[in-house]
Amino acid sequence: MTRRIDVHAHYLGGTVEALFSSGFTLAGGYRIAPGWTPEAALAFMDRHDIAAQLLSAPWPFAGRPDDPDFATRFCRGVNREYADLIARHPDRFGAFTAVPLDDPDTMLAEIAHGLDDLGLDGVMLTSNSLGHYFGDPFYEPVLADLNRRGVPVLLHPTDPPHVDVLGRGRPSSVCEYPFDTARNIINGLYCGVFERYPDLTLILAHCGGALPTLGWRIAEHTTMGRGPGDADIDPAHVAHVLHGLYYDTALAGAAHSLLPTLQVTGADHVLFGTDWPAAPEATVDHGIADLTRFEGFSARQLAAVERGNAARLFPRLAGDGR
Repeated sequence: MTRRIDVHAHYLGGTVEALFSSGFTLAGGYRIAPGWTPEAALAFMDRHDIAAQLLSAPWPFAGRPDDPDFATRFCRGVNREYADLIARHPDRFGAFTAVPLDDPDTMLAEIAHGLDDLGLDGVMLTSNSLGHYFGDPFYEPVLADLNRRGVPVLLHPTDPPHVDVLGRGRPSSVCEYPFDTARNIINGLYCGVFERYPDLTLILAHCGGALPTLGWRIAEHTTMGRGPGDADIDPAHVAHVLHGLYYDTALAGAAHSLLPTLQVTGADHVLFGTDWPAAPEATVDHGIADLTRFEGFSARQLAAVERGNAARLFPRLAGDGR
């Protein structure tokens, strides 16, 4: 059996469930359905031949006017719950450190706590930090730290600024999430982020959203003119960066996403993901079926996508999970 490693699964217990049970809603009125438990997650994993999940809490939180420490307290609670869960099930769960987005110093402090004190497996960032994108000065200290550490960073999409206009009232996951992932990486490319920080290890959710489809266009535009202050990059640099990113198959396991992804990178940079429980189990089933019948992977490459590539990034989880 393959014993997959799922790099894109969400944590909805403890601190997260308490927040949403209190009536808190995200943009668009989105709420979290209660009911996540370690036992439910383990049962889901066993039904889908998943040895281990890397958990994340993919919401961009900062302090509130009436509660400046809200985001720090929320992320600290989530990260400690991750550590407790991993201590109980070390072969079955890993986690990406939840990071408050108030300011770079606050982000760096929680990254250090999650990685150095709690021993978590990586860091989760959103596709924009409350309007800040890669290349903005806001992000520079954080990217420098993550580049130095070389730890895996899951880049999870979130609402872009002005989503109330752009989204047309539909769930952001339909198209705004895929576009915002691309927007962030494109801004990083043109602002020279990947020249300054070549050792970033980024996992792009959902096969990078729209990014692979735009790969040629992004590269070719470097020969057609750049904006004020943009870095002096060329098509070769764009191709090199896109090839070196990792791309997960959550809601992106079909040929519609995989074919363009394989135009910018190889099968060795594609990782298995489910997006459960944000994605219902029926959708996960459809995604796994599409992935396993995708003709663009050899049997050996499919095994690497489902397990081997993630085992290299997360060697702690390279056992069989039994």
